[in-house]
Amino acid sequence: MDEPEYRRLNRRCMASMYTGYAVLLIVTGAIVAAVYSAVGEIDGPERVRIPLAALYLILLAYCIVAPPVFYRHYRYLIDGEKLDVRRGVIFIRHTFVPIERVMQVEVTRGPINRIWGLADVVVTTAGGTADIQYLNPEEAERVANYLGQVVNRIMRARESA
Repeated sequence: MDEPEYRRLNRRCMASMYTGYAVLLIVTGAIVAAVYSAVGEIDGPERVRIPLAALYLILLAYCIVAPPVFYRHYRYLIDGEKLDVRRGVIFIRHTFVPIERVMQVEVTRGPINRIWGLADVVVTTAGGTADIQYLNPEEAERVANYLGQVVNRIMRARESA
C-alpha cells in the first residue's frame, strides 16, 4: 500500500514561530525582572532567583530549538475522506478528522502570521477544532475551499439518499 502524500509547511513558519517566541521571552523577561527586583528586598533571595533564572534559560533554549523541530515533524494530508495533521516538538500529536464531521472551516491570520505572510485554517467539528498552521494565504484559501466543497458534496449526498 502506498504511503499517502503528506504536505510540508513553508519554511517561513520558523520565522513566525521565532517572532512569537521573542514576544513571549520579552514578556517573560519583564516578569522575571520584576520578581528579581521584588525578591531582592526579602531574605533568602537565592532560593527564588536561581530557580527562576534556570526556568528562564530552559524557556530560552526551548524557544531556540522548537521551531526547526516543529517544522521537521509537521505534515498534513487532506483527501476526500479525512484531514490528518501530525505535529509537535516534545510530544508528537496526530489529529485525524473525518471530513464528514467538519461543521465549519475558516482561515485566520494573526498579527505575527500577517507579518510573515502566513495563515491558518481552522476546522471545527462537533468534538472540537483542528488546525493547519503556517500556510501561505493562497494555499490556506485553497484548503478551506476544498474542504467546503467536500463537505457540501457529502451533505447533498445525504439529502438525496
